[in-house]
Amino acid sequence: MALSSSPSSQKTWIVHGILAGTAIAAAIGARAYLGRSRKFRSRVVGIIPARYASSRFEGKPLVQILGKPMIQRTWERSKLASTLDHVVVATDDERIADCCRGFGADVIMTSESCRNGTERCNEALEKLEKKYDVVVNIQGDEPLIEPEIIDGVVKALQVAPDAVFSTAVTSLKPEDGLDPNRVKCVVDNRGYAIYFSRGLIPYNKSGKVNPDFPYMLHLGIQSFDSKFLKVYSELQPTPLQLEEDLEQLKVLENGYKMKVIKVDHEAHGVDTPDDVEKIESLMRERNLL
Repeated sequence: MALSSSPSSQKTWIVHGILAGTAIAAAIGARAYLGRSRKFRSRVVGIIPARYASSRFEGKPLVQILGKPMIQRTWERSKLASTLDHVVVATDDERIADCCRGFGADVIMTSESCRNGTERCNEALEKLEKKYDVVVNIQGDEPLIEPEIIDGVVKALQVAPDAVFSTAVTSLKPEDGLDPNRVKCVVDNRGYAIYFSRGLIPYNKSGKVNPDFPYMLHLGIQSFDSKFLKVYSELQPTPLQLEEDLEQLKVLENGYKMKVIKVDHEAHGVDTPDDVEKIESLMRERNLL
């Protein structure tokens, strides 16, 4: 992941989003609620779902990134987040499990039938001995995930008791406006998600990307209220979710609220073998060896 600004600038963006969320929560009476329960959603676990099978990049979690498996790079970055009480890897593959145990990670074995990372997180949560209030789904193919972004989505959920889900967005580059692999997001003026799409949203009459409009790109990081995570897994697929192939739309279609923070960040995950060299170059530039 290449960052478009300094770490201090990133934190400014994230803190701005959190403070805005706090103000909104106060406006709807949430401050009194939080005052009654200082431990509201206080116990947080980060879960990194990882599978070996992938049509574009088989065995991706185990690919070497400057001498370490990618899943280890992601785990190490996640451990730096101050809001996480625990970080675990959830997988259905013994090769990944053995690798993770080798570098000290806790591993939860999950079923091969999990259809996506969210379902894998839910199964892992049920198998954990301790109980948690918030579950952060951390993408295993983000070896340069910023700990501040993890903390940002957690705090956004903690100050918005009417939300069951939180996520992050960043500025979308105009050249990525029509790329269906770049998921776009629109939010309301209170910081809640309105819609996600692989298409250009909002769409204008010209049908072209407006270079002056602040389009937003959805980042993969997301956190759930742990009670809702079980509900989510039991919800039937919805029309918009199936048409766009975006699982977060199932949350919105069922009327649940999703809090969104904006961060100054440029996403560079590992989708194909060609991305490995790009990530390694970025790591050398940032002296993250």
